[in-house]
Amino acid sequence: MKARMRPFEVKDCTLIAIATGVQAQNLRELREGIAKIHPGSIYYHFWGGLLHSRFEEPEFNNDFAAWVRHELHDPVLAERLAVVDPTDFPDIEALREELVEIIEERLYELEQPPWARPGEEFHFIRSQIVVFDTHRRLHHPEELAEALPELSVGSLFYHFVDARRRTPEGIDDFRAWLCGFAPKYDALCEEIAAIDPYFTTLAELREKLSRLFHRHFGRGQWVGSSDTQR
Repeated sequence: MKARMRPFEVKDCTLIAIATGVQAQNLRELREGIAKIHPGSIYYHFWGGLLHSRFEEPEFNNDFAAWVRHELHDPVLAERLAVVDPTDFPDIEALREELVEIIEERLYELEQPPWARPGEEFHFIRSQIVVFDTHRRLHHPEELAEALPELSVGSLFYHFVDARRRTPEGIDDFRAWLCGFAPKYDALCEEIAAIDPYFTTLAELREKLSRLFHRHFGRGQWVGSSDTQR
C-alpha cells in the first residue's frame, strides 16, 4: 500500500520524429510497410498529431487515412481507416493486424491498387518520447483536481495517452495513482475510464478531465480551464 500511495509525479513530454527511410507509393507498399515497420511508427502516425499545434480541425485522426484519401484518392478505404480507434486494441501489434486486414480487404475489392504521384509518397516516421520532470508532486487527489486545468498538453499526453502503453495495467497514470486510495475513488476511476482520448484534442481532454474532477470534489461552479497551457 505504501508504494501505491507515493506522490503523483507530474511529468511533461514531447515526441521526436525520426525518419525510418521506409516509404510507400501505392496501396500494396503501404500494407507491406505497416506489416513490417517499427511499432513506434504506427504509434506516431496515430498519436503524434495530438502534440502538433493545429489551427484547424484535421479531417482524419491518423496519417494513414489522410494519405489514402488525399494521395491515393480512395475515400472508401480512408473512411475505414479513419474509424479505427487505437484505444480499442490491447497493444500496437493488435492494431497493426487490424490495419493490415483492412487494407488487404480493400486490395481484394480493387482491380488495380491506386498509386500516389511522384513526390507524394507516404513516409513512415518513428517516434521517440522525451520525458521531462516538472518536479511537481501531488499528495492527494484533491491536489490533482486543482492541478489538472494547469497541466500542459505534454503532461496530458504523457499521463493519459502514453501511460496506456507504459503501465502494466494498460491504464492512464491518473487511475493508476487513484487505485492507491481505493475504494474511495472507484466511481471517479470508472468515469475517467469512459473518456476516449483519441477522437479529441489534448486541450479538450484537459477540459473534460478538469470538469470531471471538479464535479467529483464539488468545488462550486465550473468556470473553465485556461487556454494558455499549450
